[in-house]
Amino acid sequence: MKRGLLALAACAILSTVSARAEPFKCPHVGGDFVFGQEANINTLDQMTSSTISTRNIAMNIYESLMTRDENNHPILELAEAMDEAPDHLTYTFTLRQGIRFHNGKPMTSADVAASFDRYAKVGNQRSTLDNVDHWNTPDPATFVIHMKKIQPTFIEALSSFSVPIVIIPSENRDVPAQQLTQPIGTGPYQLVESVPGSMVKLKRYDGYKPNTTFQERTGFGGYKQACFDTVTFRIVTEPGARVAGLRTGELQGVEDVPATAVPDLKNDKNISILPLKNWWIQIANPNTSNPPTDNLLVRKAIQAALDMDEVMDAASDGNYQLNVGFQYPNQPDYTDAGKETYNQHNPDLAKKYLAEAGYQGEPVVLLTNKDYPPMYNSALVMQQQLQAVGINAQMKVVDWPTSVQMSLNSTEGWNFHFTGWGTQPALGALATMQFLVQPNATYKPKDGKDDPDVLAAWNDMNTLPTVEGRQNAFATMQRLILERVYAVPFGSFTKVQAVRSNVNGFVPFRIPRMANVWFDH
Repeated sequence: MKRGLLALAACAILSTVSARAEPFKCPHVGGDFVFGQEANINTLDQMTSSTISTRNIAMNIYESLMTRDENNHPILELAEAMDEAPDHLTYTFTLRQGIRFHNGKPMTSADVAASFDRYAKVGNQRSTLDNVDHWNTPDPATFVIHMKKIQPTFIEALSSFSVPIVIIPSENRDVPAQQLTQPIGTGPYQLVESVPGSMVKLKRYDGYKPNTTFQERTGFGGYKQACFDTVTFRIVTEPGARVAGLRTGELQGVEDVPATAVPDLKNDKNISILPLKNWWIQIANPNTSNPPTDNLLVRKAIQAALDMDEVMDAASDGNYQLNVGFQYPNQPDYTDAGKETYNQHNPDLAKKYLAEAGYQGEPVVLLTNKDYPPMYNSALVMQQQLQAVGINAQMKVVDWPTSVQMSLNSTEGWNFHFTGWGTQPALGALATMQFLVQPNATYKPKDGKDDPDVLAAWNDMNTLPTVEGRQNAFATMQRLILERVYAVPFGSFTKVQAVRSNVNGFVPFRIPRMANVWFDH
């Protein structure tokens, strides 16, 4: 059955893997797994960050009521049962028993309610809860969500791990956004130390209780065990240094291997290469509150000038696919709506739009970073292409956390922010398009007010009763975003991860999952 934002089979919601005689048991316990991460983190406060660098680490610490399995189907995680009322306006979650936070405190429905309270105030994607009226806790083991109106996609949204509603102790309910510096979760690993720009160390949480509904890890859920004593995420932003560390064994795994290094590494018997196709959509997000990109004609000129093959070739060392929009062609939600705006490479049309806009050489500031070479390289090529049609394109290069904070918190000093959308397209159209509505619409609409046409399409994506209607709403929203140049997707590329050959159980996913991974004896 077709699924995604548009068709969520009820029977898949609570699906589990087929039964086995015994659940997973670590073949070997011990050691420090050192993982080379390509970018620094801006926070470990998972509720308030949509960045991959944060999720890489934090999702090994935290858990949620629901998450996704290996095929991105919603499954239960900290809940053992979920009942949807016949009128579709009430969801009752029965919590798993015996769960304790890393500080030893038992988890109850009061903690779940406090987590939802905090997310509703500071969550990066708190629009997930827009159609929720309230929640309550009839008893310590029960959490109930009451809807304002029927939302067929609610479980899809609730189970998303883009910016998940992770469950935290109730005493952290009122901690301000991005100030949760000592994260306490229920996951298989807990925080030991975080040194900005250098490393984050986790250790096995000995009080962890696996989900016995499952026998194996699946997606971010399932039956999880911490086989390593510790996991060290070492920040290694230079690609050559990650490759060198992998070769020497200083690093046992790395997040990203440059495409140019792959052929040689394949011949090294001590290294396993792990490609993951359609890793992310390389993208630049405009700032429509700051001149001159507050002018649609200027944005259309920029869009018309771009040669996406040149941009993506530089971003990926040639390992890319051109891709219209915000889903991949192999996904059920895919649409090419708005394709006429993509990869125009039309300098004459760009100059025409600039003349109509009355453009006078105002700077167009491209905000990027060198932590992620694809973001820097795509900005560099875009600068050259814009300068070729008479646009005063200037680079502003900062580190990744600074670029994220600038794009989130300021409409001054930049016009395009370069990033990659990876997890969200994999989750489906709903998770992806949530980037383009408040409270954190990436195109920075003036006065923080959504484009009403975009917002209407978003609401239809969430609430229309039929699969066809929701699919058409996604196509409409994508077309509007591209026509009004609220995002500039360049294309998609394959990510190559790698581990030492003595590492077992490491399977590429949307983040490096450290549960059920172990060293050979």
